[in-house]
Formats: sequence, C-alpha cells, structure tokens
Amino acid sequence: MKPRISMITLGVDDIERSVKFYRDGLGFPQLESPPAVAFFTLNGTWLGLYGREALAEDAMVPGAGEGFSGFSLAHNLDSEAEVDEAMKEAVAAGATLVKTPQKVFWGGYSGYFKDPDGHLWELAHNPFVWIGPKDS
Repeated sequence: MKPRISMITLGVDDIERSVKFYRDGLGFPQLESPPAVAFFTLNGTWLGLYGREALAEDAMVPGAGEGFSGFSLAHNLDSEAEVDEAMKEAVAAGATLVKTPQKVFWGGYSGYFKDPDGHLWELAHNPFVWIGPKDS
C-alpha cells in the first residue's frame, strides 16, 4: 500500500452544524456534495463529514463512543503567533478550547480544541521541520 491518506471522514451528529463550523467558521473550502455528506478539500487530503450512526453502520461497528477516541487531527502552522490566531478563530467558530497553546516538551508550541462533535484537533508550530504539504 502506498503511504497516503486520501480522506479523513468524521462521524458527526448534525451535518448542517458541522458544515457551518468547518466551512463558515474555519473557512474550509467545501466541494459540491450530496445532502447526507459534506466534502472539503484540504491541500492534498479531503475531509468528509458523515452522520455518526451511518458511518458506524457502513464500517459495521457500534456507533456509541465517549471520551478520547485514540487519535487527533493536526494542523501545523508557521509560527507561534499563527497557532494563537488559528485557536482564536476556531473558538470563535464554536470550538471548545481543550489546551491553551503553549511551549511543549518536544520544543514546539501547540494547543488543542474539540470541534462541535468532540473531534480533537491540535494546532502546532514545529520549529525544527515542516510537517505536511506547504500551502499552495
């Protein structure tokens, strides 16, 4: 298998609320999508939003789940100031602040928020190496 993630799909409780958060609040560019799903292009990867129960049914797993899901999504930025600004933008859009951006043990700077469905996002600045595709 080639090392690539083509799309990340998040199971959400309310498609309209989540679209509003990602498209209107965070400014993610939405692609034309059928009503039951939403797709956003993220510079090399797509983000999909799909009903939590429908996504669980498609994968043939239980839909219930609470607490830490075992993963987070990360968005790397060019500076500590950009991390701070992106966190303000996310919170203004309706995110819940989980960890205020701060210097971290590995020498970088990061903080965490949860989207309206509780998906954990890290906003980070790594002063040693750029992670991911550069903005186009």
